[in-house]
Amino acid sequence: MSVNPQRPVLIIGGSGLVGSQTAKTLRRLHPTLPLTIGGRDLARADAVAKEVGGADAVRVDLERRDLGQPEGRAYSAVVVFTKDDTLNSMKYAQAKGLPHVSISSGVSELGPEVAHYIHQPASAPIFMDSTWLAGAAMLPALHFAREFKTLEAIEFTAVLDEQDVGGPAAHADLERLTKVATSSLLLQDGRWRWVQGAEATRTVTSVDGTPLQGQVYSPFDVLALAAATEARSIRFDLAVGETATRRRGEPYSTEIIIELSGLKQDGTQGRVRHELVHPEGQAPVTALGVAIAVERLLGLAGGPPVAPGLYLPHVLIDPAYFIRRLEEFGTRIRRA
Repeated sequence: MSVNPQRPVLIIGGSGLVGSQTAKTLRRLHPTLPLTIGGRDLARADAVAKEVGGADAVRVDLERRDLGQPEGRAYSAVVVFTKDDTLNSMKYAQAKGLPHVSISSGVSELGPEVAHYIHQPASAPIFMDSTWLAGAAMLPALHFAREFKTLEAIEFTAVLDEQDVGGPAAHADLERLTKVATSSLLLQDGRWRWVQGAEATRTVTSVDGTPLQGQVYSPFDVLALAAATEARSIRFDLAVGETATRRRGEPYSTEIIIELSGLKQDGTQGRVRHELVHPEGQAPVTALGVAIAVERLLGLAGGPPVAPGLYLPHVLIDPAYFIRRLEEFGTRIRRA
């Protein structure tokens, strides 16, 4: 593997809402890390590159196996902020031996990526970060789970403000993953089930106590936590509407509610609820999650660069470190 942190990280979709914030977050975490903002619109990409500093811009063509990059162009990692139906970004990373990070796939769509990894398992580290806000729900859940000896159930509620759906790429992802997919996956009493209709909805409670309509959603969190915790039931509900901050006249926020139940370390049965709120919405949280993934893959946060393999966030990232970074970047966390 030819990872070289002195080469720029290619951020495909880097001129979009979350991509540009990720570039700025990486710049804050690692002031000297070279970055390349890639996109279809070179002028927009160049404007973001100038704003970030220490960055340049390139036009990226996802229809081409070489992404339209000159032969001599070299990168240290490839990060993708759009649904790449061609998988050319992954193929490019594998051909060059570069870490690849993607965040836009649903559990029903992971087959093509896994197949390409299996075909070339020793080529590059493939980081499947299509979890809610790039790890911002599952990694804190693992951190809070340390209070338990055994977990019976993990229940998530993500409240996404209707004014905070994001840019065109994020909006397309949400439409595809909530409207096109006819069923959603959950773990119930030790069995995997695809649910739809009335069974896939329930009333959830926002951080201010307001009841909201939740819909079962299937990010990679459900798969990863089933393997990491052996909880018998895992459910993830998404509620799109008005967040608690906007109800009281402030700008929209993003809310993640994590409820855990099981046998605690002290031998008692219990249920705990943790609430995470970022006052600027989902984009800065997602940007931070992706930035943490990049620094871990490149060995910029301690330890060597990551070897080729297929990874979910919890395999590489320490939940306590992730929690600390969330708070440093403005997320408010409380036990309710």
